Amino acid sequence: MKRAVITVIGQDAVGILAAVSGKCAEHKVNVLEVTQSVLQDLFAMIMMADVSACDIPFAEFGEQLAAMGRDRGLSVQAVNAEVFDAMHTI
Repeated sequence: MKRAVITVIGQDAVGILAAVSGKCAEHKVNVLEVTQSVLQDLFAMIMMADVSACDIPFAEFGEQLAAMGRDRGLSVQAVNAEVFDAMHTI
């Protein structure tokens, strides 16, 4: 399984989870786990996703998520889980 970590940060608004998960479904990316919090008016979410069946290159998928986020005033990033793990290992 090829996994990715998707992070979303920005002002809370209706439909953020739906927009991100919809983009995942559009490209055959399976959301495995989701955690989200709203701190006052700040929305923060982390998704673990299986990108093994993604129908476009991972870099392009990440760019599409980032562009969708910018359109909604959010910071959205998709990182290969192995890279994410390496960045956070001491």
